[in-house]
Amino acid sequence: MATHLRCRISLPRSYRPQDILAFHRRDTQEVSERVDDSSLHKGLLWQGVPACLSLRFEPGQAVADLALDGMAPTGSKALLKATVNRMLGLAQDVDAFEQRYSNHPLLGQLISKQAGLRVPVAVTPFEALSWAITGQQISVGAAVSIRRRLIQATQLRHSSGLLCHPGPEEIAGLAPDTLRQAGFSASKTRSLQEISSLLISKQLVLVEDLQADSIEELRERLLAVRGIGPWTVNYTLLRGFGWLDGSLHGDVAVRHGIETLLGTPEKLTEKQAQAWLQAFSPWRALLAAHLWASRSNTAY
Repeated sequence: MATHLRCRISLPRSYRPQDILAFHRRDTQEVSERVDDSSLHKGLLWQGVPACLSLRFEPGQAVADLALDGMAPTGSKALLKATVNRMLGLAQDVDAFEQRYSNHPLLGQLISKQAGLRVPVAVTPFEALSWAITGQQISVGAAVSIRRRLIQATQLRHSSGLLCHPGPEEIAGLAPDTLRQAGFSASKTRSLQEISSLLISKQLVLVEDLQADSIEELRERLLAVRGIGPWTVNYTLLRGFGWLDGSLHGDVAVRHGIETLLGTPEKLTEKQAQAWLQAFSPWRALLAAHLWASRSNTAY
């Protein structure tokens, strides 16, 4: 029995829908997401049920429709609204960042060109963590291709035709050779399956409404997993939870963006980039997103 849920979300006047649409448009083969000029359709597992989340942007609001191939689990209506708010970055305090640095000699022009920029967030922290592991030290294009093959390997298809991103149970159930054939290295295969097993056993919990006082605990827990480093953790915190203060100094595109701002011909080391970003806490990850946006849509 199919179930449909709907909610409407008010958007601030400065909201930039194209940032959200561009983030989900990266896979041009559209096996899991379909994007047009004003809407997104995304296949996903909704508490284990194949579903399609459709987001349509209208003046001043976003309309979300969730079509499930089955009964909606208890609490789905409230969870839908919370999920869409998080995906759209509506809790991110971008106004405070822009007010603080609008007259900054290096950041002022950058912020003026990209006023209202928010960071698109994945449907679940696990999807963000999976993407972070996939994207370690490779190009966005290569990561998109590997992600697509991972989704195709599990064949979790919604009635709309879109495939759903697998959850921990599905990934833990794959043979390591299947992940290797999808393009994952041996190290990434091990990390992804270890994370999945930890989540299944509840030894690791990814709570969507992560509070600030729990961030360091989660950071330490993730760093204890072999193959998970600071970039993967901070990227996951940004794309999975909308936390804006992770230092993404390990990101090549971020370092190049800083070099451009500083007008220096010399390449920055990770340590130098980390020291430079520190001055912009608690918005280091939001600044990284501005640097990504200023370069191209090929950054993470």
